[in-house]
Amino acid sequence: MQEEIKVGVVGVGYLGRIHALIYSKMERVKLIGVVDTNVERARLVAKETECVVFEKIEDLLDKIHAVSIVVPTIAHLEIAQFFLQHGIHTLLEKPIAPNREDAQKIIAAAEKNQALLQIGHLERFNPSIVALAQHIQQPRFIEAYRMGNFSGRATDVDVIVDLMIHDIDIILSLVPSPIASVSAVGTPVITEHVDIANARLVFENGTVANVVASRVSENKLRRIRLFQPKAYISLDMEKQILEIASPKPNPTHAWPAIHREQIKILPAKQLDLELAAFINSVRTGNAPIVDGHVGLKALDVALKVREEIAI
Repeated sequence: MQEEIKVGVVGVGYLGRIHALIYSKMERVKLIGVVDTNVERARLVAKETECVVFEKIEDLLDKIHAVSIVVPTIAHLEIAQFFLQHGIHTLLEKPIAPNREDAQKIIAAAEKNQALLQIGHLERFNPSIVALAQHIQQPRFIEAYRMGNFSGRATDVDVIVDLMIHDIDIILSLVPSPIASVSAVGTPVITEHVDIANARLVFENGTVANVVASRVSENKLRRIRLFQPKAYISLDMEKQILEIASPKPNPTHAWPAIHREQIKILPAKQLDLELAAFINSVRTGNAPIVDGHVGLKALDVALKVREEIAI
């Protein structure tokens, strides 16, 4: 597709507004309009991005090639299925759906109507995660921490599909093996849903991952540590620093020395990269990095974690 790509955004809360702003500044992309149940909010975002407010999603249909859907997870099936059934390429925020059945229906709609479906697992576009993946060989143990204070957003879901699913998706992309077992603990603290959780994922190839997510912690922490033969790797996603410790021949000693390397990652705006990748897929027809099946795989593990907590 060489023409200008026309897009819409459904749901312009905190994150949806940013989607609209990014699209409005893209070259060879035209933000046609926005839709939100909060009409006043939609008007403000439309004014900010110089686009049109539409009252219903049906009003967008014949005006766009692609859409970002940034609404509560419970509404994903209804809205995504509507656009996909009409062949509109869709970026759907994570998680793909609240349950496996809805996710499968969304994927089926995309495939039947030859529409692209990308799931908004933002961390796949984090330059530090891309750099980490380049140093992975045979991971044996992984620790992932994603912790922050309470923001009041995404309180309709638990911390597992709000935050932990990011690290679940990252780990699944790094470990080329099915999961053998999942165990987990967690508890509500502020909301009615689980606000802090710990999961242990055991893969069939023997790799073990320990994942912690909290949205009620005082300090923000985004960190992954990984052990593999002849290397210890630590990634601080907040500071964008990758540290690697590995053995180095030591001519003066029987044992090798430990060589430590620190790599400073050039920061980039992940959402900009994610939306650029989506538009590139729309333009070229290439499959998204995080398609519906990848999103479903992460959801399956997240739901298993939730099932294991079962409070």
